[in-house]
Amino acid sequence: MTRATTVRAVLAVAVLLVSVYITLTMSPRLGLDLQGGTRMVLQAKDSATVEADRETTDRTLEVLRQRIDSLGVAEPVLTRSGEDRIIVELPDVQDPRQAAAVIGRTAQLSFHEVLGAVPPGADPAPEAGEKRLILPDEQGTRLDLGPVRLSGAGVKDATAFFEAQQAAGWTVKLDFHKDAGKDWTKLTGEAACHPAGDERRRVAIVLDEKVISSPQVDPSVGCQAGLPSGGTQITGSFTAKEARDLALLIKGGALPVPVEIVEQRTVGPTLGAAAIDASAQAALIGAAATALFITFVYRLFGALAAVALAAYGVISYAALVGLGVTLTLPGLAGFVLAIGMAVDANVLVFERAREECQDRPTRSLRSALTTGFQKAFSAVADSNITTLLAAGLLFFLGSGPVKGFGVTLAIGVIASMFSALVIARALTEIAAGSRFVSDYRGVNGIARPGSVRTWLTRKDPQLFRKPVQWLVISTVLVAVAVAGIVVRGVDLGVEFTGGRLVEYSTSRPVDVETARSTLADAGFGDAEITTAGDGDISVRTGKLDNDGEYALRTALATEGGETTKVRDELIGPSLGDELRRNALIALGVAVLVQLAYLAVRFRWTFAVGSVVALVHDVIIVVGAFAWLGRPVDGIFLAALLTVIGYSVNDSVVVFDRVRELWAGNRKTPLATIARRAVLQTVPRTVNTGMGALFILVALAVLGGDSLADFALALLIGIVVGTWSSVFTAVPGALVLERTTTAPPPVPGKNRRTRAPRRDPLDNGARV
Repeated sequence: MTRATTVRAVLAVAVLLVSVYITLTMSPRLGLDLQGGTRMVLQAKDSATVEADRETTDRTLEVLRQRIDSLGVAEPVLTRSGEDRIIVELPDVQDPRQAAAVIGRTAQLSFHEVLGAVPPGADPAPEAGEKRLILPDEQGTRLDLGPVRLSGAGVKDATAFFEAQQAAGWTVKLDFHKDAGKDWTKLTGEAACHPAGDERRRVAIVLDEKVISSPQVDPSVGCQAGLPSGGTQITGSFTAKEARDLALLIKGGALPVPVEIVEQRTVGPTLGAAAIDASAQAALIGAAATALFITFVYRLFGALAAVALAAYGVISYAALVGLGVTLTLPGLAGFVLAIGMAVDANVLVFERAREECQDRPTRSLRSALTTGFQKAFSAVADSNITTLLAAGLLFFLGSGPVKGFGVTLAIGVIASMFSALVIARALTEIAAGSRFVSDYRGVNGIARPGSVRTWLTRKDPQLFRKPVQWLVISTVLVAVAVAGIVVRGVDLGVEFTGGRLVEYSTSRPVDVETARSTLADAGFGDAEITTAGDGDISVRTGKLDNDGEYALRTALATEGGETTKVRDELIGPSLGDELRRNALIALGVAVLVQLAYLAVRFRWTFAVGSVVALVHDVIIVVGAFAWLGRPVDGIFLAALLTVIGYSVNDSVVVFDRVRELWAGNRKTPLATIARRAVLQTVPRTVNTGMGALFILVALAVLGGDSLADFALALLIGIVVGTWSSVFTAVPGALVLERTTTAPPPVPGKNRRTRAPRRDPLDNGARV
């Protein structure tokens, strides 16, 4: 065993030991879509006096944190997003009405002197420089209030308690800070100068421009003496819940600016548990099928790659847990998908090693394997970099769960490269040093060509004699997809259009027509009713607040019995426009970034061919969803950007081989070079695609509705991407090369006759 192999083995063992330790001692951080709960996105709005900048948003976040802590929610998460948005995650909160009522109110508490009662219809004008407010008290009497004498910022604590001795019922006790207490004493002392029963002897306590209490100062309090500065009580015939909520609002403080809920998602714990179980089953079944497949194809070396694949799973999971990445449903799907793609680097290396053994039968197995790793490194690096670019775009341009998918995908790519270039290489190099493995070609799986390579060598299909024909086929496929987009239209999800999508589970089966009729009678005639998985009812509406959702659920319960909310998504119209715009930007940037990278790494014609194939894949996937009537939402966007990465990945492998072969023989026509490159890389394409398909089929079958569309988009994308990397990207590059290298026509009548010139793109053709 060489020194390099020893270093790789020691490094692999060290990383695996650390990963196993993290896996056994730390728990994953689950997103709300996996553990159940409510996620809100609040947007700070400009007020007349305060601009909703970054600093104001940070202050708003701290006030919200105090309020949510007072609600007793276990492990809430609050983070600022951008300049004016706050993301609030509340685990285990299934009914967001109470939380929204508490965290969304501005809670501007103020104390005013009462200038007198205002007769009905009268509206006294304030004097110059004076701020006056006309508000009804608890009994409806309109009070003329003076300027704010004391704000809620002066309140140190607020407590709700039941006052039984004085029959006051539920009250809220306020404790003031020292300076605010002095202001309170002064305010009540001035009010005490008026006779008992006079409206001016009252002090108005106002919350969000509503008088919640306006008590008379006790007759025992003398003029200018005032009440003690320690605190006071707010009475007002409160219920226990009203008193506690009021205390929470006052104790939490006032929001610097009003906030608006622009996004709200609620996921039931049963849906999250089902998604985890489904993903785990899909991962186990898909990984087992992939391991069996590569073992069947590459024998002993395939089995060693399967061991490296298991190590990859442990390392990537430990990285997610150790870095504290929140694992969401799309992120979990990305983790499962990355298992299928993790074998790609191993397949590239094994196929290159097979070529070395086929070209030089007397070469040692160890030497062929080393050369395979060296020659495959360029393709492995380029293909993984393009996938990392797609992951980066998902993170920076996506939102919510899509960001989590981007992080998971990036970690998966890095871990897969480590497992292939360090762990798998150490295992295979150790095995290659064995005389038994080296001598028995049927055992190692590398020294003999595979069945796909043997068949291609025997048939030797002439693929690119007429490259335009392949482009015509691709054009027809794109035309069919565009027809679906035009005729059927794209069903944009609530995420991109705004509105509300709620999924309910009922104890008694309810058909769509009955649900539609019931909700129409309850005033929800515009709601779109469809069935979801396991007979659940899905309701999609336009603008609908939390009280409206509660009324909708109550109406549905009249027919369905006990009605449980499984999933709830609310997207404001402004956020929907923004997400739709960001989705288009993400796709556009993805195309430009891939084009720039490929133009640097390859010829510009290769780059354009790859991007044409990329656009071809995107249009076909979107068109397929249009024909199938499936929704296009954020999860679909994550799948689409993954398809982009996979498509470019395939094209990179093919063009990397074209570049290598062409550099060795510039005199050979490019069409011949391209044909050889495609035939040499087809085994890798087939074997890698099969590994990913096993995982995706498992996700589509076992993942339920939450993962079915994600898996379907990727299944279509991988099949179409495999086709386009060979029959769209390569023919496109050939046509561009022909256009740029063909000699221009010579004008004039006296054009000299030239000898026939060999077309660099055709075998033996004369022009």
